[in-house]
Amino acid sequence: MPYATPIVIAVFCAVYLGMALGRWPGLKIDRTGIAILGAILLYASGVVTGAGVLEAIDWATITLLFGLMILSAQFAACGFYDWCSAHIAATPASPTAILALTVIVAGTLSAVLANDVVVFAMTPMLIQGLAARGLDPRPYLITLAGGANAGSAATVIGNPQNILIGQVGRLDFWEFGLVCGPPALFGLISVFVVVWLVWRRRFAHGPAHDAEIIVPAIDRFGVGKAILATAALLAMFATSLTHVTGVLIIAAVLLISRRLATREILGLVDWHLLALFGGLFVVTAALAQTGLPADALQAMTAAGLAPTSLSALVPLTLAGSNTIGNVPTVVLLLAVLKDLPAETLYALAVLSTLAGNLLVVGSLANIIVVERARQSEVVLGFAEHARCGVPMTLLSFAAAVAWFAGRPLLGF
Repeated sequence: MPYATPIVIAVFCAVYLGMALGRWPGLKIDRTGIAILGAILLYASGVVTGAGVLEAIDWATITLLFGLMILSAQFAACGFYDWCSAHIAATPASPTAILALTVIVAGTLSAVLANDVVVFAMTPMLIQGLAARGLDPRPYLITLAGGANAGSAATVIGNPQNILIGQVGRLDFWEFGLVCGPPALFGLISVFVVVWLVWRRRFAHGPAHDAEIIVPAIDRFGVGKAILATAALLAMFATSLTHVTGVLIIAAVLLISRRLATREILGLVDWHLLALFGGLFVVTAALAQTGLPADALQAMTAAGLAPTSLSALVPLTLAGSNTIGNVPTVVLLLAVLKDLPAETLYALAVLSTLAGNLLVVGSLANIIVVERARQSEVVLGFAEHARCGVPMTLLSFAAAVAWFAGRPLLGF
């Protein structure tokens, strides 16, 4: 159809403008609604058929993400995240030590569980505990989001974009960790060092440690079940079993419960994120079919800039993650750049994740922390976050680029 390309371009621009702004001006439709509406417009106009919609959606990625959300929901429903947050705030240590503990806990949990769920659950209880001790929660919230982002870069299941990259490239779980773990670890160190340097005067005058903080009770049986499920899942990743099959088995086991109703577990699944993925898959697939992305890649190559090189990935991920978001950026790049080698996929996963720390809008985890903090009457401003976000991102980016550039030379 001769009119197809203009329609696709118009819908694509409108959808990704909405991704950048967070909503369309004057309307309350958010990023998820915009992605769904874009897919509907393409289908209703006849540009994409029903079969085309089903083909465009990467169902393996959606299924894997859903199963991991079930696992994370098990931890959340048993009060594990609230327990961790309260213990961080209640620990009899200095403000600096609490900052370090926040980085460690956020990074570790996000490496094996969904980082967005981790920060969503931990933010309110962490604020409550820090307020009881008279500590300004803002640097700790920046650390929580930054640590969750950096830690999630270490594994193929740490965040939605890594899950997608892992499925597209069929990347091995343990090999991914060996390659992406070191730059993720340096990212965690960067988060701690930068936040401490920027807020060090506040940490130097910490309050007394005699504030009484109530640590909530947890369902020990439920948490034990979740820990065993996590261990079993990691063990499955070392077998020939596909990631999707392993995750679905674990999800099925967790849904069989005498304590938690199925409705309660499914209520903790981020259905909005799954719908966002589905809509973006359709929109980006339609754009790829026009041939325009392929033409753009040929032009870049002719100009001497390889789209898969670090020199191209660095600006693409930094700009993309902090305008349209890291998940939409990765969906778009994978739709345009086909048959990427594993090394490029590793770099894309790390850089797109670490880029999310630059600005508040860089990742969904940042936005969740800011919004959850606002509900607790704590305002974390754009500029306050950027004072830490910009240097921690540039520092971690420099280390990541050096790591990936030096791997062939060092024989890693």
